[in-house]
Amino acid sequence: MLPIAIGADDAAIELKNTLVHYLQQSGFSVTDYSVDTRQDSGSAYPDIAWTVAQAIKSGRHQRGILVCGTGIGMSITANKVPGIRAAQCHDTYSAERARKSNDAQIVSLGSRVIGPELAKSIVAAWLNAEFEGGRSAPKVEKIGYYERQESE
Repeated sequence: MLPIAIGADDAAIELKNTLVHYLQQSGFSVTDYSVDTRQDSGSAYPDIAWTVAQAIKSGRHQRGILVCGTGIGMSITANKVPGIRAAQCHDTYSAERARKSNDAQIVSLGSRVIGPELAKSIVAAWLNAEFEGGRSAPKVEKIGYYERQESE
């Protein structure tokens, strides 16, 4: 499996560091696209989300994790990249369904909304789930159809 892409803004560095450690302890390789707070505390979350989403779209990564204060802005930005499905998740059921039903390549978390143990559980549920296809496949295809309508 390709390395997991992760990105966080300055509001979420601590939770991101916890997740990187957790992922590495679980045997995953991680590429970090986060802001370097030692050099730049003003990087906007859209830049980070866009970079991670583009890295997934290009095939450098299969999955990505985005973390900001709420997870909302990161998810919105990542979903602007054609072909990317990012899901904001603050519970394990939603994270699992984001993969199984929606084939989401990115999970977005809010560091001001959930704690580190729940974040690890959400990431685990999301990473352990795979797209089921079946009845969900035509719906995911329809998302792509509408996305293409906007680009024409």
